[in-house]
Amino acid sequence: MPTNLQTQDRYANSFRQLKKNGRTALIPFTLLGWPNPETCLRSVDAFVAGGATALELGIAFSDPMADGPTIQHAAKSVLDANFTVDQALQLLTQIRERYPEIPIGLLVYYNLVLARGIDRFFADIAQAGADGVLIADLPVELAKEVHPAAQRNHIHLIGMVSPLTDETRLQQITSVSGGFLYVVSRLGITGTEARHDQSLNRLFERLKSHTDLPACVGFGISQPEHVQKMLSLGAHGVVVGSALIERIQQLGPSSNLNEISAYLTSLT
Repeated sequence: MPTNLQTQDRYANSFRQLKKNGRTALIPFTLLGWPNPETCLRSVDAFVAGGATALELGIAFSDPMADGPTIQHAAKSVLDANFTVDQALQLLTQIRERYPEIPIGLLVYYNLVLARGIDRFFADIAQAGADGVLIADLPVELAKEVHPAAQRNHIHLIGMVSPLTDETRLQQITSVSGGFLYVVSRLGITGTEARHDQSLNRLFERLKSHTDLPACVGFGISQPEHVQKMLSLGAHGVVVGSALIERIQQLGPSSNLNEISAYLTSLT
């Protein structure tokens, strides 16, 4: 059975290799179990074939306040199918067995962690093969509640920052973060609308004084020009979610997902 109790750090290894090869981090997102478990596995296969350097996988939640309508709708369909957290972790185990080297981060909400119990949650996701977790609605002031369990289980807490994050909070977030930093490209929710805050460049400069962690940008990334813009501002890579889910939805659950691979390849 997969376990993450190991000395290697998949994120560090991946970003080190990317830097050596002059490549960009490409992190696709989907929800575990969406639109069904079989298609979810095929989607991950398509992501990896399309050049994914890490994966971000969500566990469906009833009130995903950081997500836009596309991901909200996908989460609702997963919950309506009675796809449980245990089933999500079983699917994660399958993904880890298929791809033993790729970094895998989870996107969750804090109620899911509390409902399972903090210690059990981190032990279970480590056993299933996760490398990191981004708890979207966990303020940094409460990170002390989960940080010890994360450390015991060798799980990175992936911090989220934005151009509005002040210096005090930036220091607090980077002090407990690992793997990479998720940079919000603009204010609001996830989606494909391209309104990128020009203060991002200044944020990347500020980050350098606080951490050596790579910074990858999410929210609104859907076109090659978006990726190039973020790289020109100082990003180490991008996270792509809503645009992928929209395309998979358009193709239908029984479709060949080669188009998804081609789309990801086109971004970088």
